[in-house]
Amino acid sequence: MIPLQRPPLTEQLEADLARRTEAIRKAGPTTATGRAAWRTARDPKAKLRTLLHRMTPGLLRCMYCGDNLGTDIDHFEPIARAPLRTFDWHNHLLACAYCNSNQKRDRFPCDPASGDPLLIDPATEDPADHLLLYLESGAYQGLTAKGHATIDVFALNSRAELVRGRRLAFTVVKALLRDWHTRTAAGDHATAAEIADALDLLWQADVVRAVYRLADNRPLAEVVLGAEALAALIELS
Repeated sequence: MIPLQRPPLTEQLEADLARRTEAIRKAGPTTATGRAAWRTARDPKAKLRTLLHRMTPGLLRCMYCGDNLGTDIDHFEPIARAPLRTFDWHNHLLACAYCNSNQKRDRFPCDPASGDPLLIDPATEDPADHLLLYLESGAYQGLTAKGHATIDVFALNSRAELVRGRRLAFTVVKALLRDWHTRTAAGDHATAAEIADALDLLWQADVVRAVYRLADNRPLAEVVLGAEALAALIELS
């Protein structure tokens, strides 16, 4: 999971979403009215999906697991809990079908004392404040209650394919950095640029970001990455 930048709405789409929210309010803000309104909102959903595609990590990946294609518009705070947020642009993220329908569903854990959400919203906060990714193992460690809850809800560690994918991606990132260093030293700047583009679009964007963050701790980075990959990392950062 990486931080994401949410683009602004057009005035026309913002007005349309506000009108649809008001219609839910007048109909009675329930799970049924929210879901019915969402189910038939073909045009705004298409426009929202276009905006969400601009936010996705890598090549249209799920904003939660980062591994699968982002196919579904997820309501961060579920319609069942907040029907008046059905058309709230700040409540929309792109998720894969597995994270949306199999893992999260209507789950939305909150702090029992404060009532604050315990899921990380990557569009409003930096997941690295709550999650630590161990590159060698591919597993996440929760740094906060929010981090622990996010790992649990999305099964970020208990889905073996996710953990293995992150571990393999780390091997790929190290190899790409070493190759970038070799190509650049040889004056093959065109190939080096292709490698840099590949790093930007690699679907495990959380692994790439965790590697780039190593540049802040060079002694550790040299141990984890090796000298050539570290040299590339410093130049690319």
